[in-house]
Amino acid sequence: MPRFVLLEHRWDGVHWDLMLESGETLRTWAVDAPIVPGVELSARALPDHRVIYLDYEGPISGDRGTVRRVDSGSFASIDWRDDLIRVRLVGRQLVGIAELRPIGIDPAGGSRWSLRVGNVD
Repeated sequence: MPRFVLLEHRWDGVHWDLMLESGETLRTWAVDAPIVPGVELSARALPDHRVIYLDYEGPISGDRGTVRRVDSGSFASIDWRDDLIRVRLVGRQLVGIAELRPIGIDPAGGSRWSLRVGNVD
């Protein structure tokens, strides 16, 4: 099964990076608020990351802060389309359906998404 990781990224404040394994890379979204079950959160799509981040904690090159693993595990894809990504997460804390939907473009030119997780243990 493909893996996921949720990293706390401390750089110019704090945000959380949700990363889903997709072949040889990690699809990645930055979430500015802690993930709470049943709450729709805003997320920014980031460029794909290297799979090393599934297991990495520590400083990021280029003075881009540090990351700490908050949760990790596996996931099963339910829907994986341009307009909807829905997966079933099986982590230590994140358990249940996670749904990501594109909702527009942010002022910096990146894509904005909504993230909703159905159940967080």
